[in-house]
Amino acid sequence: MHKAGFVNIVGNPNVGKSTLMNLLVGERISIATFKAQTTRHRIMGILNTDEAQIVFSDTPGVLKPNYKLQEAMLRFSRSALRDADVLLYVTDMVESPEKNSEFIAEVRKLDVPILVLINKIDLSNQNELVKRVELWHELLPEAEILPISALAKFNVDVVMKRIMELLPDSPPYFDKDQLTDKPARFFVTEIIREKILLHYDKEIPYVCEVAVEYFKEKDGSIYIKALIFVERDSQKGIIIGHEGVALKRVATEARRELEKFFAKRIFLEIYVKVDKDWRNSDRQLRRFGYDQKD
Repeated sequence: MHKAGFVNIVGNPNVGKSTLMNLLVGERISIATFKAQTTRHRIMGILNTDEAQIVFSDTPGVLKPNYKLQEAMLRFSRSALRDADVLLYVTDMVESPEKNSEFIAEVRKLDVPILVLINKIDLSNQNELVKRVELWHELLPEAEILPISALAKFNVDVVMKRIMELLPDSPPYFDKDQLTDKPARFFVTEIIREKILLHYDKEIPYVCEVAVEYFKEKDGSIYIKALIFVERDSQKGIIIGHEGVALKRVATEARRELEKFFAKRIFLEIYVKVDKDWRNSDRQLRRFGYDQKD
């Protein structure tokens, strides 16, 4: 009998959800950096075997919204509670278990198997881990609790084995050769955004969004024109850098990454544009793919 289902990954920012997703899928689907709010969309990664299809979903970290972009991000996280066949609630040894208790209360009401994955156990000791497990047993009594280290790949195989056991019998939801629900353009924006997260400090990565204006395959190469949106002229200056050096570094690194991702030669142009209120603009948020409604 064939198994298939949606395995949705939720949790607070910076607990290792994207790193875990990439490990489970075996492909680099989600960008994973050390900075919070790296994931802004709900991103599906599809793992296919002869006997099963697991549709993993990475979601933005749960936070209290301060502007419309964050409201959309929270909607993506909540949507993952509604269609999960198995829910992976990722936490770690650093954050307080009571953080975002309203979201945990929503998780508690679910009638699906829940695995609480306590990540980053290499940052702690056995006594602290035992206390943390007891706390999570109190918060989510129906959940199974598994300690892991996504970075060290510790216990990830145990998580996968348990997921396979919990998946319902079902035909596949997607074609067996499909890796994700996102189009090629989406991964262009994510890879450019990852380079911004890696190379700029303070608020800069969080006021940036990337849009692909042009994407065309021709003669075995891909030609791409992308725009980086910021909110102020001063931010535009920081992104470009002295004599364009900073932007050139982002473009060069993104191009190399894209060539690996698509296995084709890439011609990439990146420009910077100021839009002072894009994080609160319904029109712009729709353009960037944040128009999902509850």
